[in-house]
Amino acid sequence: MKTYISCLIVVILSLLSYFANAESHKHDFTVQQTRVTRLCRTKNIITVNGQFPGPTLTVRNGDTVVVTVVNRARYNVTIHWHGIRQMRTPWADGPEYVTQCPIRPGGSYTYRFTIENQEGTLWWHAHSKWLRATVYGALVILPKQGSNFPFSLPQKDFPVILGEWWNRDIIAVQRQAQFTGAAPNISDAYTINGQPGDLYRCSTQGTVKYSVNPGESVLLRVINAALNQQLFFSVANHMLTVVGIDATYNKPFTTNVIMVGPGQTTNVILTANQSPRQYYMAARAYATVRNGQFDNTTTTAILEYKNLNSGANSRPLLPQLPAFNDTATATAFANRLRGVPNNNRVPNQIDENLFFTVGLGLVNCTRGPRCQGPNNTRFAASMNNISFVLPRRTSLLQAYYQKIPGIYTLDFPRVPPVQFDYTGNVSRGLWQPRFGTKLYKLKFGSNVQIVLQDTAIFSTEDHPIHLHGYHFWVVGQGFGNFNAQTDTANFNLNDPPVRNTIDVPVGGWTVIRFVADNPGVWLFHCHIDSHLAWGLGMAFIVENGIGEKQTMEPPPPDLPQC
Repeated sequence: MKTYISCLIVVILSLLSYFANAESHKHDFTVQQTRVTRLCRTKNIITVNGQFPGPTLTVRNGDTVVVTVVNRARYNVTIHWHGIRQMRTPWADGPEYVTQCPIRPGGSYTYRFTIENQEGTLWWHAHSKWLRATVYGALVILPKQGSNFPFSLPQKDFPVILGEWWNRDIIAVQRQAQFTGAAPNISDAYTINGQPGDLYRCSTQGTVKYSVNPGESVLLRVINAALNQQLFFSVANHMLTVVGIDATYNKPFTTNVIMVGPGQTTNVILTANQSPRQYYMAARAYATVRNGQFDNTTTTAILEYKNLNSGANSRPLLPQLPAFNDTATATAFANRLRGVPNNNRVPNQIDENLFFTVGLGLVNCTRGPRCQGPNNTRFAASMNNISFVLPRRTSLLQAYYQKIPGIYTLDFPRVPPVQFDYTGNVSRGLWQPRFGTKLYKLKFGSNVQIVLQDTAIFSTEDHPIHLHGYHFWVVGQGFGNFNAQTDTANFNLNDPPVRNTIDVPVGGWTVIRFVADNPGVWLFHCHIDSHLAWGLGMAFIVENGIGEKQTMEPPPPDLPQC
């Protein structure tokens, strides 16, 4: 009995300590129009609190976050907390018409969620139209009070947010692409923390500078907020030790270049051990679409040593970045990522074995202004030949929770309706997808495996696929068509990396696993926004389990209505 009481006291003290250290962070976001100048032009963009990028939120594992968003812009808006598990709080996830109706101009909504067992770097962004071109910011999750990083604490800590910039209004760019059916206009520049950098006209004065002392270690939290582009990133003459991806730790390794897909984050430690002068950080495209147009420019920021030597006034050194089509370097980087032991409880028994093709398509139409895609077609995209259509009358989550009929169906195919040579010459009869709002239902606690297979319809391409409400183990990747007989034997079930967004290799496949332990409706989509607009996505319904801890919370009273 004494032993039982002693153990109970220890548990109570631990819980008291946990809640004493946890904090509640309250923030006010005002979405508004802001006038900015880039590339010699002044124009209005949509921002949060007049900042571009928006404010960095710094919290700790275990903290509760409360953000009230007031929409003073002229467009509907939502905010997505990219990579947050949102345990039992799907109403706070943010994708419009999936977990909520958008916040209308003049309206507001308060997002409430708790950080549960996540540490590292995530980010937040608009999840409505293409507003995330300028509406985004970093979300830094520190360890709990009294806990430490699994590596030596760096002396400095900087967010490095990679983005894309258009001289035109981004909503006008989106509307033109939607009207014509063609690919959208490419961006005019890439940015680091909102600034294009020295290699673009009229940009030198705003170039971001990171100041370091010789010998210091620096944690760079690299976030790819670009709308439509994977990016290589490097720092001249400096090695980068990769210590975290998508708010999970990995086994550290050192490299001179990283590849970050849209939506992904990568934490790297840099040691300022070079001759004191200025060095460029730089990022440029990794582009895989055959004969596709892309923004072939380079954004820079400056790593500046204090107490500069005689070379201080010379031009900063520029890193040698890989060629835009260097798939070998992108693959080598991905292959070096390994998880750490406390993240590796990979399910061995699979309850739901799914196979999803991902890729582009073309819709036949009559020659004219609305058919300006290849050979007088319109671009589309799909998973398992279903091009995803979002509802407008209500959100998917509201329809599920309130049992509203006619919003979606539960017949999303678990395997491709037609099997074919996915990465070979695909019959033109398979190029046109079907359109629908089809979901797939999962039982609470089920172990799920998904094979994500790129296709050669129109062109093979590297697709960054993001799962809302979850992170997952990446147990296998390869090129060509996935072969269950031979490829399964090579799965990494010992130390696979853990991510929330995974790049499916160009002309290849990726296999992920997760446990369906978070009830709600969760979007699963390509994080290239033009592809999502064309329909490259679907959504899972995860049913409630048993008891309060396995049941989604009811909708908040201020949930926006359609």
